[in-house]
Amino acid sequence: MKRMKTLWLAVALAPACLAGRAEAQISRHPTGVNVNAQGATTVFLTFGNLDGYVADEAIWCGELVSAAPDIGNMCDGSTIFGSLPLRFDNSTTSGDNGFTDIMSIPPSVARRAYQAAESGDDSRFFYVRRFVDPDGVGPDQYVTVTCRLTGGGARVPLALLDVSLEFASRSEVQVVPAGQTAPPLSARILYNGTGRLQGRWEVVMPGDEPPTQQDLLTEATLPVELRGTQQRYTELERFNHFLPPTGEFVLPGPDVSRIPTEAEGLYQVVLRIEASADKEGDSNLAAAGAGVGTVRSGAVAGFPMPALRYYVGQPDVLVSEPTSSFQLLLPRSGHRIGEGDAAVLSWSDAPSAVLYRVQVRTMAGEVVLSAVVESATTSYQAPPMLRGRASDGFEWRVVALGAGGARLSSTPWRAAGWDGS
Repeated sequence: MKRMKTLWLAVALAPACLAGRAEAQISRHPTGVNVNAQGATTVFLTFGNLDGYVADEAIWCGELVSAAPDIGNMCDGSTIFGSLPLRFDNSTTSGDNGFTDIMSIPPSVARRAYQAAESGDDSRFFYVRRFVDPDGVGPDQYVTVTCRLTGGGARVPLALLDVSLEFASRSEVQVVPAGQTAPPLSARILYNGTGRLQGRWEVVMPGDEPPTQQDLLTEATLPVELRGTQQRYTELERFNHFLPPTGEFVLPGPDVSRIPTEAEGLYQVVLRIEASADKEGDSNLAAAGAGVGTVRSGAVAGFPMPALRYYVGQPDVLVSEPTSSFQLLLPRSGHRIGEGDAAVLSWSDAPSAVLYRVQVRTMAGEVVLSAVVESATTSYQAPPMLRGRASDGFEWRVVALGAGGARLSSTPWRAAGWDGS
């Protein structure tokens, strides 16, 4: 009853709020989607008719109220389930008048929506994107997508939720003697929905420009005009598999005879996932007022695909004693990083290292970031999400790795913080 009164009020007020602006009202497609009631969900959304408006906050909630004197319906503040985490915000402008949004629903939001439904509320909830006039002249616009709770099966858009790559040897850093065959590798994929998983395995050779975060996104995560612009590397093998609605799949790696091991150096095996047709999540550009045609969004993901590194060289040459000069440099202990500044971590060289592993944990001891960099690199810029995941400050250290991923030495943990926290 509460929802019916709210929606009736919104409909009653709509003519007055939208008078003279009907053509400018922002539209979207799809208008509603099925989502997993027991876990994460990722959906490709297209917004159109922006007319200069820019996207602002994105919120999930259980009830709507009129946004008058602004346009549309906004979240009832007493029923908010959560907001889109910055680390999952892969939204971007698209074309001349459109906007592509990757709606990544965290499990915490799905859990709150499920609990509300269990207590007698409607099993639907809402994703509300607010758009603002950068000149501050026009009213804000609130655009709503309805989320319907279901299982994670066939009627949910095909989306990748987690991807992990590893060699059969399970070595953290795989070292292969020059000219010998690399061990088999595979990718463990957790997903929602059902459909075709198609793509290719590629290898980044020594001397190639390393992939950017955008290069590692699945094709379905990109707006249509950016598809086909990602950096291409040496192709190892293509794949095309049907994913049943079971939620987990182990993708076999390429034929090991195709994995190059002739030249010494650091290599990266890259998993490239191509977009596939998915009627549950495909986006109609005409319906959204953002162009013509349908954008295929099968295998969308709210995160870049991982890359699997291996080193070609002789183990007896790679192993040596670490030097005692290996230590952390900046930021200094207790340093507070300014608002808007990046967290750049640096350390002294350990000549014996093949690779370095940079680890960052919260002050409570939870590791929130672990990255492996080449031995020629002695600095690492942490992604912006670190400030949100370790808002009370963090501790960091660097581990020097040798042949086969063997740990040679590590620095002590060092604490740092943020201005304003």
